[in-house]
Amino acid sequence: MTIGAVGILSPGDMGSGVGTVLHQHGLRVLTRLAGRGQGSRERAAQAGFEDVADLAELVSRSDVLLSIVPPAVAGAVADQVAAAVAATAADLLYVDCNAIAPSTARSVSRTITSAGARFADAGIIGPPPTRPGSRIFTSGPGAKEFAALGSFGLDIRVLDGDVGQASGLKVCYAAMTKGVQALGAELLVAARLLGVEETLLAEQTESPDLAAVRRFVERALPSMPPKAYRWIGEMEEIARCFEDLGLPGRLMLGAADVYTNVRDGGLLATELPLKPVAR
Repeated sequence: MTIGAVGILSPGDMGSGVGTVLHQHGLRVLTRLAGRGQGSRERAAQAGFEDVADLAELVSRSDVLLSIVPPAVAGAVADQVAAAVAATAADLLYVDCNAIAPSTARSVSRTITSAGARFADAGIIGPPPTRPGSRIFTSGPGAKEFAALGSFGLDIRVLDGDVGQASGLKVCYAAMTKGVQALGAELLVAARLLGVEETLLAEQTESPDLAAVRRFVERALPSMPPKAYRWIGEMEEIARCFEDLGLPGRLMLGAADVYTNVRDGGLLATELPLKPVAR
C-alpha cells in the first residue's frame, strides 16, 4: 500500500508530535477538530494538520488512521471509527497506539476488523517523536504495513506475535514509570505533611539506589499534574492486564487513585509540583 495521508485522532501532545514528524517528512496529516479545544487547534495548526468535517471523511481520505487518545476512551473511539468505516467501505489501516491492556486491544481489533478495516496494535514508549528517545512498538496482522511509516521519520519496531504483544510491552513499561511517579508523589507529600521531609531526603540520599529513584521522581513530578487525567485510565488498563494474567491489579488501581486525586484538585494537587528541599 502506498501511504499518502495519515489520519490522527487526536492532536494532543503525543498525537501532534507524531503528526508533526510525518508532515515534516512529506505526508499529508488529517484530523477532526470538531469539539476540540483551542489548545488542540493550535497544536494542529502548528503541526500542519488538515481539518476534516467528520469521521466519514477522515476514514475515507486516510490510508492509515492512528488512534492516540486517553486510554479510557480507546474502545469508544474504535466503535465510532468502525461505524464510519462500515458506512463508507473505507480501505483503512487502523492503528491503536493507546496504553491499553492486551485484552482491550484484542477487543478493539475485533471491532475494527469486523467493520472491514485492517488493524495493528502499537505502543508508544518515550516522549513525542519530535524529541529524542521516542519509539513505537507494533504487533499483529497490520504491523508490517504500519512499519512503512518508519520511512517518514518514526522509529517503529515490529514485534513477533499477534495483537496484544505491543500493548503488553507498553503497559509493563508504564507500570514502572508511572507507578513509581504515583508512589513518589504520595510518599513525598506524606513526608512533608508529617514534618519528616528533610530527614527522609537525607536517608534516601545515603543509598545510591534510592537516590537514583528519588532523582527520577523529582524530575518527573513537576510535569505530572497536567497529564494526570490521562493516566487514570492507563493505570486501570494496566490493572486489567495484570488481572487477566492472574496477578493482583490493586497496586495499579491505587496509582489510578493518586492521579484522580491530582486531577480533582485534592491534597496531592495542592502540594505538586513539589518544592525543592535543602540539599
